[in-house]
Amino acid sequence: MPEFIPGLELSHLFYWEIVRPLLDQNYPQLPYAAALLGPGSEVLGFDTEMSMDHHWFPNVQIFLREEEKELSGPIHEMLRWNLPPSFRGFPLHLEPIPDEPGTYLMKLKSEPPFDHNIHPVTIRSFMEHYLAWDIDRDFEAADWLSTPSQILRSISSGAVHYDGVGELTELRALLDWYPHDIWLYLLAAGWQRIGEEEHLMPRAGYVNDELGSDLIGSRLVRDIMALCFLMEKQYAPYSKWFGSAFQQLACAADLTPTLRRAQLAETWQIREATLAEAYEHLAGMHNDLDITKPLPQKVSNFHDRPFKVIHGDLFANAILKEIQDPEVLKISKRSLVGGIDQISDNTKLRSDITRRVILRQLFTQ
Repeated sequence: MPEFIPGLELSHLFYWEIVRPLLDQNYPQLPYAAALLGPGSEVLGFDTEMSMDHHWFPNVQIFLREEEKELSGPIHEMLRWNLPPSFRGFPLHLEPIPDEPGTYLMKLKSEPPFDHNIHPVTIRSFMEHYLAWDIDRDFEAADWLSTPSQILRSISSGAVHYDGVGELTELRALLDWYPHDIWLYLLAAGWQRIGEEEHLMPRAGYVNDELGSDLIGSRLVRDIMALCFLMEKQYAPYSKWFGSAFQQLACAADLTPTLRRAQLAETWQIREATLAEAYEHLAGMHNDLDITKPLPQKVSNFHDRPFKVIHGDLFANAILKEIQDPEVLKISKRSLVGGIDQISDNTKLRSDITRRVILRQLFTQ
């Protein structure tokens, strides 16, 4: 296997050096877009040499207009017979892995046809398949809240190598970040999660349940990190890359050592004191956003109990008061459950986009 090249860089080179010349030669007047979006660690920029062991190869997506969608098959076939055996040392012929549907390995083959992964699609069909969204319909509040942030990140990340139609660039700009009031709703839900459990961590420890206290403390660490993604307006990826992406946030340098100490704390008292540092830093970040009046940045007792909390519900309620959009207001007046990532961390639920049609009902009924 040749030396590793990050997948986004490899895709860029593959398109401009191999695929683009073949399209120019065989379809010189064709309007299309070329990109690398969707699932895969390479789209997020987190692929490494280990990623090359399965379902990793030189790849590019070709997006056609509806008017030319019938060219998908002919273009795919043209590339089967005209691609070279390899690019930068990486074989372009792919073979499926037995018992792993949809997963392929690179396999060197000297003569065409080569079974590659370039299947031209229309932007409409891509969005229907990947987002369960008809692009002729507005992307509504229920759509934003029922779409996992991992999915949104994998569309706004990646790369567009060329856009000869403009529509792909426009749709990516639309999905680049949540509308303002959706953002406020998610921020409020993030603070509410902290408010619901920040006093439970020391309470469990107080009755000598260090394991339970540690478990709740870990949940709070994750909730703090998730709120940081929202505050810095970055979609959070799913668990495999959650910590890696967190390290790219501006707040990570200050918060990471504190959160690590909270995770490694041997007693609930140390855990409480360390989480209090993180809460106060988070409260300062909130005030810097200037979306509500300044709120207390120091922890205080939970009622008359000797447990230090930041009172996450105070932040949640203050943020909710700033929501203006009627559709989001209606949702916010129900129980503050948040978006799908705040409701469940079930991988199957969040990765199966076909369930999104059902999940929308959480916010529409």
